[in-house]
Amino acid sequence: MPPAEVVRLAAASGLSALALTDHDTVAGVAEGSREADALGIDFLAGIELSCTFPRPGAMHLLGYGIDPTHPKLLELIEEQLAGRQLRNRIIVERLNRIGLDLSWQEVLDEAGASVGRPHLAALLVRKGHAVSSRQAFELYLGGGGAAYVDTNQLTAERAIRVVREAGGVTSLAHPLSLRRQTPQQLEALVSELAQQGLDAVETIHSGHDPDTVARLTRLADRLELLTTGGSDFHGASKPGIKLGKPAGREVPRGIYEAVVARVASRRDSGRRGRRPSTLSTSTA
Repeated sequence: MPPAEVVRLAAASGLSALALTDHDTVAGVAEGSREADALGIDFLAGIELSCTFPRPGAMHLLGYGIDPTHPKLLELIEEQLAGRQLRNRIIVERLNRIGLDLSWQEVLDEAGASVGRPHLAALLVRKGHAVSSRQAFELYLGGGGAAYVDTNQLTAERAIRVVREAGGVTSLAHPLSLRRQTPQQLEALVSELAQQGLDAVETIHSGHDPDTVARLTRLADRLELLTTGGSDFHGASKPGIKLGKPAGREVPRGIYEAVVARVASRRDSGRRGRRPSTLSTSTA
């Protein structure tokens, strides 16, 4: 969906605020922000960064309240998009080798300039190679799929650092995707991320039942991290997910306010750190 349409849907759904967190890009932030201003809904510029992580797990970090024009962030995005482009071309080659008929041009026609695996999945469904996006990932595109490729070299430590340099806060998205076998293993990993500067854990998510929300909230409290929530809305590629209603629940306004307060505090601290000394000022 176009960014402005996502914001209009958010307003129509009764949300008072939203963050736009596209994967490895901020290309939609300006359009989303303009529409949010027009509709009177609070808006956070965001991004979701895919980090290197051992299979079958996956690590995604959410950056909230970022400056989408920050040079270090834009440099990172360029690297991520270049890696994604390479990965997607290799995926198409692997799909061709196992007998599936689709071309790179068809992929570009489906997705435009920024190609993601959901676009590949939609094309596979349209061409009859899978009955659903979920099946396309299970058979071909996901971690156990026949055409899976991982070219991502972004470490969580660097992602957290760049988001902080861009004035934002970082939250660990859908922690169950890490596929840790025990709660103790999950806590150890989140604790390591917290030492690297992680700010928050996404506790409310469309894939989390009430017990999981409570367990992750306790984990965040023990590690003195903020909590965040989101529906992980992907439009038609995840048709069962309703924008702003993760598993039928609401994300409390207080979660948004806490993130905004952390962003403001970080930026105030950054401005104080750049303030010239009294000697420099008087000399000037």
